[in-house]
Amino acid sequence: MKPRRSILYMPGANVRAMQKAKELPCDTIIFDLEDAVSPEVKELARAQVLEAIGQGGYGYRELLVRVNGLDTEWGLGDINAFAGQNIDGMLFPKVECRNQVTEIVDAVNGAGGKQVPIWLMIETPTGVLDLAAFADHPRVEALVMGTSDLVKELRAAHIPGRANIQYALQHCVLVSRRFGKDIFDGVHLDFRDEESLRGVCEDGRAMGFDGKTLIHPSQISVTNEVFGYSTDDVVQAERLLEVWRTALGEGKGVAVLDGKLVENLHAAEAQRVVAFAEAIEARSA
Repeated sequence: MKPRRSILYMPGANVRAMQKAKELPCDTIIFDLEDAVSPEVKELARAQVLEAIGQGGYGYRELLVRVNGLDTEWGLGDINAFAGQNIDGMLFPKVECRNQVTEIVDAVNGAGGKQVPIWLMIETPTGVLDLAAFADHPRVEALVMGTSDLVKELRAAHIPGRANIQYALQHCVLVSRRFGKDIFDGVHLDFRDEESLRGVCEDGRAMGFDGKTLIHPSQISVTNEVFGYSTDDVVQAERLLEVWRTALGEGKGVAVLDGKLVENLHAAEAQRVVAFAEAIEARSA
């Protein structure tokens, strides 16, 4: 169990921000060499991210690098630079087909990164519609929605509630669950509006996303709250598991808690809640 509620993009060109990230309560950091870095400083940003990772000090936080695509002049250099580093994965932008995934895997393996998990960004209409054709690849660990680029590609608009991209989001969640992959919601651009952030987080959590990608440290607290579990949630899950185990011990296939029927699917979800809480506690220790 890896808690991945809050996944913060950190511009590779900003050394001060990368140092500050060591103190932030996010679950995952994505050092960004792609969209957040202008072409003239791509190689400088790569060197700065390499240095930051090498220095360490990020504690429990997962560390990923969003590299440039293999169709750019920097992509292969990014892969070669980070394949042998102590990172938790590489994130690849604008993936649309299985051939791309194969090329990515071959490039990472060729650079000595056979154990490096691969994450894919889904941010185009083709990537959404054809996701089932490549998301099952065994090297793919997680999917990340690139909602900003998707809205642009659709010639759509950013609107409250995201009704215009609900189908795309739900489709990708369905595919991710079919193949057992984690999937993370796209960024919320209005980082100063906590109320709208909370609404989008609640919408994503209800839809089935495992967490959310973020663009600013001020978004971490709300995201951790919405995509996490409260103390009351954990206590209730432990109570449910207790009555469920008692029922099983008595040869029963169902149990009752607070007047509500408890079946194996409820027990499975309760086990997930308890495991999540234990993972948070273990890494804090």
